[in-house]
Amino acid sequence: MFIEIIVMYPIQHRAYRPGIDNLLVLLIGGIPIAMPTVLSVTMAIGSHRLSQQGAITKRMTAIEEMAGMDVLCSDKTGTLTLNKLSVDKNLIEVFEKGVTQDQVILMAARASRIENQDAIDTAIVGMLGDPKEARAGIQEIHFLPFNPTDKRTALTYIDSDGKMYRVSKGAPEQILNLAYNKSEIAQKVHIVIDKFAERGFRSLGVAYQDVPDGRKESPGSPWHFVALLPLFDPPRHDSAETIQRALNLGVNVKMITGDQLAIGKETGRRLGMGTNMYPSSALLGQNKDESIADLPVDDLIEKADGFAGVFPEHKYEIVKRLQARKHICGMTGDGVNDAPALKKADIGIAVADATDAARSASDIVLTEPGLSVIISAVLTSRAIFQRMKNYTIYAVSITIRIVLGFMLLALIWEFDFPPFMVLIIAILNDGTIMTISKDRVKPSPLPDSWKLAEIFTTGVVLGGYLAMMTVIFFWAAYKTNFFPRVFHVKSLEKTAQDDFKMLASAVYLQVSTISQALIFVTRSRSWSFVERPGFLLVFAFLVAQLIATLIAVYADWGFTSIKGIGWGWAGIVWLYNIVFYFPLDIIKFFIRYALSGKAWDLVIDQRIAFTRKKHFGKEERELKWAHAQRTLHGLQPPNAKLFPEKAGYNELCQMADEAKRRAEIARLRELHTLKGHVESVVKLKGLDIDTIQQSYTV
Repeated sequence: MFIEIIVMYPIQHRAYRPGIDNLLVLLIGGIPIAMPTVLSVTMAIGSHRLSQQGAITKRMTAIEEMAGMDVLCSDKTGTLTLNKLSVDKNLIEVFEKGVTQDQVILMAARASRIENQDAIDTAIVGMLGDPKEARAGIQEIHFLPFNPTDKRTALTYIDSDGKMYRVSKGAPEQILNLAYNKSEIAQKVHIVIDKFAERGFRSLGVAYQDVPDGRKESPGSPWHFVALLPLFDPPRHDSAETIQRALNLGVNVKMITGDQLAIGKETGRRLGMGTNMYPSSALLGQNKDESIADLPVDDLIEKADGFAGVFPEHKYEIVKRLQARKHICGMTGDGVNDAPALKKADIGIAVADATDAARSASDIVLTEPGLSVIISAVLTSRAIFQRMKNYTIYAVSITIRIVLGFMLLALIWEFDFPPFMVLIIAILNDGTIMTISKDRVKPSPLPDSWKLAEIFTTGVVLGGYLAMMTVIFFWAAYKTNFFPRVFHVKSLEKTAQDDFKMLASAVYLQVSTISQALIFVTRSRSWSFVERPGFLLVFAFLVAQLIATLIAVYADWGFTSIKGIGWGWAGIVWLYNIVFYFPLDIIKFFIRYALSGKAWDLVIDQRIAFTRKKHFGKEERELKWAHAQRTLHGLQPPNAKLFPEKAGYNELCQMADEAKRRAEIARLRELHTLKGHVESVVKLKGLDIDTIQQSYTV
């Protein structure tokens, strides 16, 4: 605007009113007034779509962040597993003489709630023939509910003989700490716990004590460690497939569990997410293996498949360190103590049946259990984000084309375009473009984000091209007789006032149609006529441009200085726009490749933009890249024909650049992962590790 003011008044000596009109054209066209509305509507409709999939969005911007999420820290119980525990009575390990397995189950049931049960209580009480047996023949005096600190429940009761007892069940370590003979039985208890853990079983300790003085506040006599019960929580039927989908989408899933390390590794092995897991003490630099002794904690967290024995404060530390490494981190949680980690995470996710505190601290609340809901939400979020990015590139391009195009017309030929017609363009084009919020799009295969350099470079170049199209059209219609000579229409080369009115109508139609057609270019990754847009978007375009064409053909509005140009000139404008529309896709390809830093390699060697293969041969390149990764990690023998020629090597390099996140995930499957698989098989099959050759090839 400053340049136009300098040229119009001191140099061209234009009148005051026409100069103000020209400035209004730049002001109206240079502000993307529809952008806040379009982006808000897109996120609102997307949020509704997420709620239908079982993910309620509390913060709109969480949709953008979920589209860019590359690490998901997930609970095991209830998210990766069914949280439907079962107990095998035959595997119960009894430590107290004279106590049978049935008596152990009865003691554990007495230390359980009869109503408002959690998963463990449900499993234990369900072992009884009748749940009423848990309170039969006793008088309940006091029940101690589970809490994260004590990690146990307890019941004080009076039996039929009038004697008072106290029975407790909970985490084995907590129950073992109560026992009077802890030093004598600790080693055996740990052996049994490890044996259960190797098979994927959680251990539940049971203990009891006499309360001779008959008062519930009494500390009672020494505790007797009675038994260990094996609890099995089977993985969800879709967890393994969902984790594979997450890896394919560039999202690294880390298991964060409070269970034992062996249980976490066994669950990770079953789900195919790796066994490269560590105890929570490793987060403090303690209890590290020799192979990771020199590995910094930040690197350890980044490369690990998960952590076991985790407390809420560890979750917060994991999120904090991942964010310091520039990862977009999601965290699931359900308890009160998970609230700080959920608040710290980029995307805090409260799972189904989470506490009010966890829901309050989260950004997304799940109404259905399981990891598949989260991965579906990631795909939907990426689709929403893709629509927003498509429109943003479109808005930047149109802003540049309006400002640059009309400024050049005003400065070169002193052409005064009516400000009212710019307003009509904004109402028709920007109003109907809101249908992009329900457009058909392909979500990004990798975490996506606002790449401002790509967005603004694409917008500026496309906008500059459209502006030059308008300038060339104006010159051809105003200064030459090309169109009248070829198409036999009325000439607009004279400078009479009526001809300027008709020229304004022609310029209006040219700007309106090609501007809105640009959305089909910005919304597609390939050729715009190959990727089918949504019905509403096409319908809105046709309606808007039909109205624009009728205005240009028939309108004779003296108040805004336009006059109908007839169907002949309207057809010429449409033909001109169609011809110059096709180079937009080629320009888009060259911008994208130029920004990749390997423009000529991509265009000449690969010829991706001009291939007939589906998705430009992307699937073939991904298979080659995956094969190379498996070979590098010793998971597949090398193929001598993997790199037959230079073009294949360039394709692999490009695929690696486009899939940096996948390369990082593949590197996680190194020595520890492979070694963990071997050890799991050895333990599961009961083989003698000494008879197996101790060498791992990576």
